Amino acid sequence: MRREAGQRSLLIRILKIIGFILLAVVIAAALFIGYLTVTEYYPQAGERETLSIRSGIDSTLPSSGPIRVLSWNIGYGALGDNADFFMDGGKGVYTASKDRVNENMTSILETVSREDPDIIFLQEADVNSMRSHHVNEMQMFTDRFRDMETYFAYNFKVPFVPYPIPPIGTVNSGIATLSSWHQTEAVREALPCPFSWPIRVANLKRCLLISRIPAEDGKDLVLVNLHLEAYDSGEGKAAQTRQLKHLLESEAEKGNYVIAGGDFNQVFSSADISQYPAQEGKWQAGEIDVTEFGSDLQFLMDSSTPTCRSLDQPYAGADTENFQYYVIDGFIVSSNLEVKRLETLDEGFVSTDHNPVLLEVERAA
Repeated sequence: MRREAGQRSLLIRILKIIGFILLAVVIAAALFIGYLTVTEYYPQAGERETLSIRSGIDSTLPSSGPIRVLSWNIGYGALGDNADFFMDGGKGVYTASKDRVNENMTSILETVSREDPDIIFLQEADVNSMRSHHVNEMQMFTDRFRDMETYFAYNFKVPFVPYPIPPIGTVNSGIATLSSWHQTEAVREALPCPFSWPIRVANLKRCLLISRIPAEDGKDLVLVNLHLEAYDSGEGKAAQTRQLKHLLESEAEKGNYVIAGGDFNQVFSSADISQYPAQEGKWQAGEIDVTEFGSDLQFLMDSSTPTCRSLDQPYAGADTENFQYYVIDGFIVSSNLEVKRLETLDEGFVSTDHNPVLLEVERAA
């Protein structure tokens, strides 16, 4: 009897210890979620924030001539051909060493320099994130392109993302617009966030980076840099696209010259993507129905080369003939701009999971 009583007493003590441990874990988790909630960067949809200039110039838009725009999702310098990513069916979280991040960034900078664009739209540019080993990628761009004016807008700003294992950790990332001409205004316009609390607190808060360059004819060249939702069920993409539609149609109706570009995470319904069939179990992009937009806008995607590749597996060493590819990067421009060139540059996905897209336009006579 004494032995049984002793065993029961020991079992009770063990259960109490386990209970205290579980309670401590629950309290710690609640405190952490509370901390993320209190510190959450969460501008409401439509809210505008005036951006501070990162580097300034005083050159003005020429009265005529081509305007060359390059848009590139640089994959925070860590999604080169060696990388897969857990959100796309892969396993990777920390997908590059610090040396590889710097190697990728050097290659990206060389490519952009080679193309010599007048305007650069960047997406997924980190400034202080664990996933890119705290490399300040924006500083690398401003150091290289000192003759361009730079604005940066956060779309992923979280003190610590606690998932998966190992956790993503600290993220400070966003989109940036660099211009050879002075931008008289630059604002961050918040887009709707499709996620609810508590998932929302450690998630992206997407936005439009809108800037203006005065033209001699009294109109503005309106630049809209964007990176729309990727991992929602579809409602987020639709709501964000509606907000973008309202902005672009409003500016086009005013007679302004409009160039919107970036990573739409959707394909335009007018683009022929038949050569990139959907593969079972792989992430698939949404679709933007271009017929729902006004006739003053042109929808531009070059599908002759894929703009993005799947991250379910590394690209290096894979069967690239049968890989899952996407066409999700491109431009929407107003009809008062004449398109001279649109090309997805085939960089082989060596330095990032996206290819850059180059646009050349001229103001219509």
